[in-house]
Amino acid sequence: MSKLCLTTALFCSLIISARAEETTFSSATISGLGARNIGSAAMSGRISAIAGTKEPSGKITLFVGAASGGVWKSDDGGTRYRPVFDEQSVQSIGAIAIDPSNSKNVWVGGGESWTRNSVSIGDGIYKSTDGGETWNHVGLEKSERIARVAVSPKNSDTVFAAVPGALWSDSSDRGLYKTSDGGKTWKQVLKGANLSTGCTDVAIDPTNPNAMFACMWDFRRKGWEYRSGGEGPDKPSASGLFRSNDGGETWTEVTPETNKGFPKKPYGRLAIAIAPSSAKRIYCVVESPASALFVSDDGGATWEQRDKSNWMVWRPFYFARLVVDPKNPDRVFKPDGALILSEDGGKSFAVVGGFQGSHGDDHDVWIDPVNPQIVFAGDDGGDVVLLQRREQMVEGRKSSGLTILSRERGRRRPVSRLRRIAG
Repeated sequence: MSKLCLTTALFCSLIISARAEETTFSSATISGLGARNIGSAAMSGRISAIAGTKEPSGKITLFVGAASGGVWKSDDGGTRYRPVFDEQSVQSIGAIAIDPSNSKNVWVGGGESWTRNSVSIGDGIYKSTDGGETWNHVGLEKSERIARVAVSPKNSDTVFAAVPGALWSDSSDRGLYKTSDGGKTWKQVLKGANLSTGCTDVAIDPTNPNAMFACMWDFRRKGWEYRSGGEGPDKPSASGLFRSNDGGETWTEVTPETNKGFPKKPYGRLAIAIAPSSAKRIYCVVESPASALFVSDDGGATWEQRDKSNWMVWRPFYFARLVVDPKNPDRVFKPDGALILSEDGGKSFAVVGGFQGSHGDDHDVWIDPVNPQIVFAGDDGGDVVLLQRREQMVEGRKSSGLTILSRERGRRRPVSRLRRIAG
């Protein structure tokens, strides 16, 4: 029996040895094979930011930031995309802004700001002066995440970066930062009242860049809980809305005591938007014990509560963005689980996207400033959804809506690839 086992073992070892000698593997073995995408077929990662510009030729240039897939650029209105950020040290994107005075100047804030437990981080702010072909890292290394970048409409060298800051710990690097020399130096112009409060949004009056609003957010994620605002729904919070009339050098808080109609504290996350065509019209969505959208028609002096529907107030830590039509101050989008739209100044909203024809969980919107019928929206599935306004007659009255025309789908292999899908 032992001889049989020994013979069998010797025989197996000879076979294995022979096969090992026969199998020689090198790069030449697979040099003729091409890589192919084997999935996923229907879903990818989050789109966290979108920015665009209408070129003199009439074409739309788009920049799309992925939560973990870098920055992608389209030169033809979303038909084709190519990665332009792969050589940089981080691939998590929080914000993108195009200089309104020179579209070749593009700013990217690293670190996604939609702070769920799977969020990644960045290492500051980047600048391109050649339309996104090359990039320079220009500061704010300790920011961890940047939620919004705003460029002055009058001065290309004046830029603001909203830094919510670290997700899991205290940080003194949170707040609103300003550069007046194109990114060479930065100054913290608005600081939170505690080490867990940072800046999540900033809006500049397009007619008067000295007039600005900024949103501060008190938050903290732990392994077992998440806090947006204070330690409880009725506990003190350092979140708030602030206003500056001197280009961000000094700030005054907007409160219900001094600004009639603004909600009572405490607050969680807020988002702010100024209507480009009518700067006195301001929208602010406020997370609070009575979360709702608030609207001002006098530049923020007084406010009125408007919509408080489910998609307006749902998961505000993850959906805090308002985008106003560049030509119509009454038309405003709110990305959320579903993409919703108001055409009556925020009094009511209708679902126009999101789960209707795409993945859902929208995070950003860009509207063509020349033809606001064209709208792009990015969501959790990697989509860049092109929507076009349609009009129809219903019971003798004209009604309008948005129709999905096409869907660009993002994939991560190892960086996002956007593909056009007819829809």
